[in-house]
Amino acid sequence: MGPTSHELSHGRRHFQHGPIDIIAYAEGDPASVALAHKAAWQRFGQILPELVNELAELRQPVLGAGGFKGPIAQSMWQACKACLIDSDAQAFLTPMAAVAGSVAQDLSACYQVSGIRRAWVNNGGDIALHLTEDTAVSIGLFADLARLDEQQLIAGVQTDAVFEVKYGMGISGVATSGWRGRSFSLGIADSVTVFAASASQADAAATMIANAVNVEDARIVREPANALKDDSDLGQQLVTVSVPELSEHEIHEALEAGLKKARTLKQNGLICASVLSCQGWFASTETARVQRIT
Repeated sequence: MGPTSHELSHGRRHFQHGPIDIIAYAEGDPASVALAHKAAWQRFGQILPELVNELAELRQPVLGAGGFKGPIAQSMWQACKACLIDSDAQAFLTPMAAVAGSVAQDLSACYQVSGIRRAWVNNGGDIALHLTEDTAVSIGLFADLARLDEQQLIAGVQTDAVFEVKYGMGISGVATSGWRGRSFSLGIADSVTVFAASASQADAAATMIANAVNVEDARIVREPANALKDDSDLGQQLVTVSVPELSEHEIHEALEAGLKKARTLKQNGLICASVLSCQGWFASTETARVQRIT
């Protein structure tokens, strides 16, 4: 089935093609908004074939000089390669760790034109932002998908936190990873949200930090990624499929391990901030200690 496009309320568009599911929003001069949506739709139809052409290479660990042809594939590789610093130099990471954010980032370029005041491209929770002077966007955090039920979807989701991203902060990308998300994780974080200068960098960093939120406990169930999905880029890497109720000490240990990784990425200029959550507790690069979600 080919790509589809639907007009939604409040100036939004829904683009879908295979696994790529985009909600795009723009505001500004109506003619400019219409042209930007048209350009995004035209670009969207090229993305999946472009990625499929290099999919075999994109599923391989980040090594060497890259050499990818497509602009999205190049962004994926560059973002992941940048995260492999210090002790992570030999970590197992493929460019696919940044695919959702890189697709969102690529499409957001269609909205970075005269007449657009504010826009965002949301690819399954990985978001590319375009802000102009005196604009901002509020982003809600729902830390644990296990708490999301049908009643909340009907009545309205109560977020655990809301972050305001303003023009001039240097943040153009927001991404979230965790063992309960759409992609596999090596760690036990319910969620790791990263704010960065680009959506591709945010996506890669969120994956790395979520993998680092971990603790040794024989009750945690892990299985080879390719036993759960035969074409997974993670191959035989053990990914988390079930996490029991952990002790407060174990939760703190896991979050501290992830926080150490997040701080390293921030010190190297790769992220602006990160918020990590696990079983009702959270940690942030902006706070000094692990705290309970209230």
